[in-house]
Amino acid sequence: MLGRIVPVPALLAPFVAMGLAACEDTRLPAPGADGVEAGRAAIRLYGCGSCHAIPGIGQADGRVGPPLTHLPRQAYVAGKLPNTLPNLAAWIAAPQAINPGTAMPDLGVPPETAAAIASYLYAAGEGG
Repeated sequence: MLGRIVPVPALLAPFVAMGLAACEDTRLPAPGADGVEAGRAAIRLYGCGSCHAIPGIGQADGRVGPPLTHLPRQAYVAGKLPNTLPNLAAWIAAPQAINPGTAMPDLGVPPETAAAIASYLYAAGEGG
């Protein structure tokens, strides 16, 4: 009899939790803060760097997901959506809704926070 099959996102949960524990600052900026700075804080809060290499984020050197170093130059988000800020934010907020079974876990990122993360990733990747 075969063992129980565990979905990939469930396998990633401990690594995401480790990333959250290693964050320097898990507080989000006050409402109305600059979107890029809010995105930087949210990336730390949600532990995105435990799976991705992200420019400008200390300890964001994960190798599970693709590096997010040159995101503005990519043609697609998740290999499915044209690379726009709204599409990137939608992917961050609900990856399983866009591509069921993807390794990217649904972390419960609210739409406003996902938009701030997308803004940071675009701003940080423009120089790359």
